[in-house]
Amino acid sequence: MAHLKGKTLFITGASRGIGLAIALRAARDGANIVIAAKTAHTHAKLPGTIYSAAEDVEAAGGKALPLVCDIRDDQAVAKAVAKAAEHFGGIDIVINNASAIALLGTEAISMSRFDLMHQVNARGTFLVSKTCLPWLMRAKNPHILVLSPPLNMQEKWFAPHVAYSMAKFGMSMCVLGMAGEFREHGIAVNALWPRTTIATSAVMMLGGKELMLRSRKPEIMADAAHAILCKASREFSGNFCIDDEVIEREGVADLSRYAVNPDLPLAPDFFVEPKGAQ
Repeated sequence: MAHLKGKTLFITGASRGIGLAIALRAARDGANIVIAAKTAHTHAKLPGTIYSAAEDVEAAGGKALPLVCDIRDDQAVAKAVAKAAEHFGGIDIVINNASAIALLGTEAISMSRFDLMHQVNARGTFLVSKTCLPWLMRAKNPHILVLSPPLNMQEKWFAPHVAYSMAKFGMSMCVLGMAGEFREHGIAVNALWPRTTIATSAVMMLGGKELMLRSRKPEIMADAAHAILCKASREFSGNFCIDDEVIEREGVADLSRYAVNPDLPLAPDFFVEPKGAQ
């Protein structure tokens, strides 16, 4: 299977950034894209809404269904999944992309921020996957892809921001457990994480223009996700994939086209070592 034509993807947080890039890559195949996100109105600091994303998906060759959905809300998720399945006749692929981040130490972080990250990251991933499960069980070549890191249980990945690391690794624990739980149903569950920072609004807010220039474009994550989702679900599950490794296995040797500025050294992301440092 080399394309996603006719497949229905339920993507959380797809109004911008990596989620939108994955949506557009699938749309070029002729996929159906459910844009499940909170942003219905233009944000003062963040680009894009579910409706502008839907326009982009349609322009790229896909079919779009924009749905306002807060993945912290059980009923909102249930309604969004039901609408998506009714509109497109099912759900084949779930992309758990939505995430919250606060890089604060234990003393500095408020419990409301702690709760937000856990509700969106770990609980949201669990809830969306669980709610979509009946449709995935009926699909051909069903996939769940989670945008979360490998389970590298080292102190250095936790000490600077315990709360965020716990919430993000909670997503990865969903991958580890669900891959085994759903294997008998032929549902693939995999994780995908970037080697470097990715040029998104979140990175701009965290590190400014300098970090953006040392990042890779969201398209590397989109191309890596596409490669994973085109694999046979019964043969590829339970993997913690890194974007550049996936791309290289697809036969792409020169990754410079993904760099925002190929002349600058790339900034490593959290939870993974820079290439060659392992």
